[in-house]
Amino acid sequence: MPKKNDDYISVLGGCNMDIIGFPYKNFVPEDSNPGRIKAALGGVGRNIAENLVCLGIPTKLISAIGDDIYGKIILEHADNIGLDMKNSLVSNQTTTSTYLAILDEKGDMKAAVSNMDVLDEITIEFIQEKKQVIENSKICVIDTNMPTDIINYVLDNFKNTDFFLDTVSGTKAQKVKNNIGAFHTIKPNRIEAEILSDIKIDSLGDMIKASEYFLSRDVKRVFITLGAEGVFYNDGNVHKLIPSPKIKVINATGAGDAFLAALAFCRFKNYGIDESTRFSMAAAILALSCEKTINPNISEKNVIKKMKEIGLY
Repeated sequence: MPKKNDDYISVLGGCNMDIIGFPYKNFVPEDSNPGRIKAALGGVGRNIAENLVCLGIPTKLISAIGDDIYGKIILEHADNIGLDMKNSLVSNQTTTSTYLAILDEKGDMKAAVSNMDVLDEITIEFIQEKKQVIENSKICVIDTNMPTDIINYVLDNFKNTDFFLDTVSGTKAQKVKNNIGAFHTIKPNRIEAEILSDIKIDSLGDMIKASEYFLSRDVKRVFITLGAEGVFYNDGNVHKLIPSPKIKVINATGAGDAFLAALAFCRFKNYGIDESTRFSMAAAILALSCEKTINPNISEKNVIKKMKEIGLY
């Protein structure tokens, strides 16, 4: 068996083709809005993995795609950027996942439909074969688009790595509610934190209480993202709310993925929690300022440059 090494991060999550609509003017519900439509590669796990590669971290993505044109495009792109997808499943039974989103004039998502049935092709037997890949990674990022039984199996049986959680949404976050203590680091937003902790969050005191609940369940680091209000963190030694700088949002769809990728990067590089939070906020702001889900300019150097520009350094 290969010995444990710390030279890569594994990601267990979804792979999509994203189709996103940008209205020219104020978004009008229940009407046809003139605007632009763009197709781009997406999926929470894939986005996190690509951001990690852009930040200079060798990354292995374990996902599922269809044996179709979208799947071929995803594999070709991964090969071009140096993202290892050799451990992903290619199914001839189901099509590649597709995510359809409509944004408003501010860049915030107004409606979306996601077809991720291909992830159900991942079986316990398949994931058992990936144990070495996951356990030999310094960090394994899991997004909750994965089937519940797969997430639970990995958390219950694979122990030799630090698991990072991307909750994805309030509904999908419930998949890990009873297994939250298996994660080293979690990054819920306010609503997801409420769902996972059963604590209503209306104040800083509530945030402290919710984060202490997670820490009591053996989570090592808690980051609660608050949109324009900033990010709250707690690792049991220190807690703090860092306000978010005022910025113009172009596209909000990739910010959370960039934030979590940056958190994993910072853990990989052994950054402290405050520096990790500020670096990750700057990475998210780079994503928010770009029409593309992943800002092509994201890199360690450019994130640090952005930190200095917006007063997070």
